[in-house]
Order: sequence, then structure tokens, then C-alpha cells
Amino acid sequence: MTDLIETVVENREMVQPNHANMLEVAHGGNVMKWMDEVGAMSAMRFSGETCVTARVNSMNFERPIPVGDTAYITAYVYEAGTSSVKVRLVAEREDLRTREREKTTESYFVYVAIDENNKPTTVPELTVSTEEEERLRREAIDGENGN
Repeated sequence: MTDLIETVVENREMVQPNHANMLEVAHGGNVMKWMDEVGAMSAMRFSGETCVTARVNSMNFERPIPVGDTAYITAYVYEAGTSSVKVRLVAEREDLRTREREKTTESYFVYVAIDENNKPTTVPELTVSTEEEERLRREAIDGENGN
């Protein structure tokens, strides 16, 4: 069993000109790739297995991340099935000079744990032991359901 809080992964990507579109903001495909990578890290940290992306919930880009800012991405597991792992992902625009952050994108990805033969394998039970973990889990479920 793994506590939800142990699955939290945070990562930053500096948005460089080669990550940008013609408006000089992060290309949405790059943001999605970064989110997928961080989400997979969270799923693997939880399961102890290699995890592959099985599903991506809708992804709305609420605001841009300009060149020079960072994409600050947070992921955590909030639900687990037999071999599947649900991960909440939030991307924020961060100005490292001022430490100002704004949410830019939120999504819910499903990963599947696979064994050495690339076949689905079982994952442990997710435990929610603290009020903070319960709050994070509830936020993820509510967000996934559009509440």
C-alpha cells in the first residue's frame, strides 16, 4: 500500500523559444508532453512498475505560458484499479523572479502498469491516511467529474 502523498511529483520546465509557437508562448503539445511525463513518474512511483498512458481526459489551455517563464507541473495518484492508475495533473505558469503562479491547465490521465513482457500487471492499493490526502483526493474526483 502507498499513501497518496508519496505519489506527489512536482517538476519545472523552462519555456524556451524552441518550445514556443508563433505567439511566443509554450506550444500546447509541449505542455501536454511535460504533463504526461510527470504523470507517468507519479504513477510509477506509486505502482513500482513501468506505466504507460492509456487515457487523457479533456485538456483545456486556460492561459498561456510565455517564453522565459516555467511550466510548474504537479501530479499525484488519486485512484487505482487492478492495473490502472488515475493521476491528477495541474500545470501552472510560474515567474521565477516573482514566484507568481497561475493555473494554466488541468487534466486527469489514466496509466496502466505493465510487466517486463509489456502486459498489464497489478498495482498496490492506494491509501488515504490524512486530511490533506483526503482533500487532494476529493479535489481530483470533483475535478474529473466537472464539479
